[in-house]
Amino acid sequence: MSLWTGRTLSALAIMFLVFDGAIKVMRHPMVLEASARLGFPPDGRAVVFTGALLLACTLLYAVPRTAIVGAVLLTGYLGGAVATQLRAGSPAFELVFPVIVGAVVWTGLVLQRAELAVYARELVGISHGADARNRVAVH
Repeated sequence: MSLWTGRTLSALAIMFLVFDGAIKVMRHPMVLEASARLGFPPDGRAVVFTGALLLACTLLYAVPRTAIVGAVLLTGYLGGAVATQLRAGSPAFELVFPVIVGAVVWTGLVLQRAELAVYARELVGISHGADARNRVAVH
């Protein structure tokens, strides 16, 4: 059950992030307008770069072998989105939305990977004796 829930959450995150990256790369007028309000240059080069960066990070996240690296990079990308929105004085929802996306990315990954679930439980202080005995080494 949790495996499929994790896969579903990851698939939803991937679909949203690919859509977001694609409309940036295609220089959609709505994206260029919104980016200009955030202080990006109107020529759209920075928007295309951030879209390509997002697509690359999402690709790494979508490939099981590199999913953890992709999740870490997406966390950095989404943190930059929060900082940009904060600097621009955006409303609360626009500040919190990248955090929600990041939570979906990591929750999907943790539910798919038993070794990450063990570390996540330890991180929040929910460690069980059975989990400690069955720890899977991460290489």
